[in-house]
Amino acid sequence: MKLSVIIVNYNVKYFIEQCLHSVIKAIKDIDAEVFVVDNNSVDGSCSMIKDKFPKVTLVENKRNEGFAKANNIAIKESKGQYILLLNPDTVVQEDTFIKCISFMEEHPDAGALGVKMINGKGNFLPESKRALPTPSVAFYKISGLSFLFPRSRIFGRYHLGNLDKEQNHEVEILSGAFMFIRRETIDKTGLLDENFFMYGEDIDLSYRIINAGYKNYYFAGTTIIHYKGESTKKGSLNYVIVFYDAMLRFAQKHFSKSNLWFFSFIIRLAIYLRASVAIMRRFIKQIYMPIVDGSLIYGGYLFLKPWWESIKFEGGGKYPTAFIHWIVPSYIIIWLLCLIFTGAYDKPVKIGKIIKGIGIGTLLILSVYALLPLSFRFSRILIILGAFWSIVSISGLRYFMHILNIKSFKLGDIQKKRLVIVGNSEEVYRVKQLLIETQTNPEIIGFISNKQLSAPDYLGNLAQLEDIISIYKVEEIIFCAKDITSQDIIDHMLNLSYIDIEYKIAPPESLSIIGSNSINTSGDLYLINLNTINKPANRREKRLFDLIISLVMLAIIPILLFIVKNRWKAIVNIFKVLLGSNTWIGYYLHQGIKTDELPQVKKGILSPVDGLEKKNVPEELKERLNYMYAKNYQFTNDLNILLRGLSEIGR
Repeated sequence: MKLSVIIVNYNVKYFIEQCLHSVIKAIKDIDAEVFVVDNNSVDGSCSMIKDKFPKVTLVENKRNEGFAKANNIAIKESKGQYILLLNPDTVVQEDTFIKCISFMEEHPDAGALGVKMINGKGNFLPESKRALPTPSVAFYKISGLSFLFPRSRIFGRYHLGNLDKEQNHEVEILSGAFMFIRRETIDKTGLLDENFFMYGEDIDLSYRIINAGYKNYYFAGTTIIHYKGESTKKGSLNYVIVFYDAMLRFAQKHFSKSNLWFFSFIIRLAIYLRASVAIMRRFIKQIYMPIVDGSLIYGGYLFLKPWWESIKFEGGGKYPTAFIHWIVPSYIIIWLLCLIFTGAYDKPVKIGKIIKGIGIGTLLILSVYALLPLSFRFSRILIILGAFWSIVSISGLRYFMHILNIKSFKLGDIQKKRLVIVGNSEEVYRVKQLLIETQTNPEIIGFISNKQLSAPDYLGNLAQLEDIISIYKVEEIIFCAKDITSQDIIDHMLNLSYIDIEYKIAPPESLSIIGSNSINTSGDLYLINLNTINKPANRREKRLFDLIISLVMLAIIPILLFIVKNRWKAIVNIFKVLLGSNTWIGYYLHQGIKTDELPQVKKGILSPVDGLEKKNVPEELKERLNYMYAKNYQFTNDLNILLRGLSEIGR
């Protein structure tokens, strides 16, 4: 056997689906085998692979074994003369493997090779070629000198920025995203070091390959897409810690003790600095607007309080200092929490959510106010005036930022993307319908054919793509992988990489359209069945519903015990939902009912089936009810199901 392709998967179902489509095309004329080692994914990856790719050898681990160990499991079973370690968030060209095999056979000194990689916008990924992270090279990277002088032979050495990316080069370190290795090399160097759970194992293996007398090559003769950041969320704090810890582990394994102390110092310094920056950035991003809003409200009260005092206390007098120091901050906290739960901080900004949040908060404040002792009831008017000022000031600030054209504070609905779909008639209409059903509501300008085709909805063919983008102000291109080869897709992305435009790929017979533009994105993903219940605002509403209903049930528990069937279990369930381990309404779970393609929700006490008057319904309908519940979620649906199934909450 010529080639063994090994892919380690962990909860990236739609990306590995697209990856496997491209891999199957690329091995068409090669004696090859494909392994997928799944590290205990919970997103339905394994079911999808079994259904759509029956010839793929699937290894299902019962826990997350890490990248190195998972690869080793498949390497031991593989039979290929060459072994490819491939990330699941990649797309290869149809001739990628053939070209790699030819290069390796022409260069018997090559132990392994990597290829030219681009991201989802067609931009070159510099980690396609790297140098050994010696203490000096690591220092240049961590200090930012490599960023300031990317093409320097000295400062830019980490990514070998001085080497032409369009030419083949001998390099030191290959990327684990695409590592094409000769079998005899693995036999000589040994398997991946399983002490590296994630990251660093590619550096370690590359270094051992060189020490074994082979060479590593950067091969520019083929290009792949790497949706960088999909299988590992590289913008996260965890990534910073794990990545630099892996570099430290590599140094401890291979560097002399004389160099180790310095390397260890700068690595630990990098961890602390990058981790601190990541924490602060995330913290500030989440709280800076609530702090600004709270300050606005409090500042308003500094004027409202004395103004109202001058009217209420005509002969002189004022509220105690506790009012402005303690009571007003309490009001502000309630208003801000309600703004958060109603989605007032979601993008795009909607004034209606601000009014809704302040309105709900005001009702809560007035309700609590009526229950307080007289000594703490200062003034309902000041509550109403504060609410009015909150709406005016917060909305006014958003409008001012909108006028300044600050992108994250644009008012109204998300602006429609102007997009075109590239493919033949049958597939482009399928993708168009998929886009409509995802409710993303894009502005579909028209279709582009890969042939000389003339039809009413077609703007032209692929040869005219650049002109079409310019004339119609296209912002996004969706390629139908069924009709367009991976090679053509990648070639057009490379040719148009100078244009600020987004690209996505629609795999054949899939409910997903996938794309990703940068290291920090989790992937731009259109899904037909993952829409409504996954929205942050609806997640919050669902949790708020659970909390309110649980508290109400506790308040009326003497009455409730006469209604439910299993009283003590009902009480336990109330506390389970209150503490967040369960939700009142979840999916109907039963053997044979598939839920792995639906968004994850906590286990429900009741299900959509409990909303039916007749519970004796076919299993297919129950599965459909789960789908409709996820797709069309509203908290009123939860309330309706709960009322109908109230007697069953003691399950």
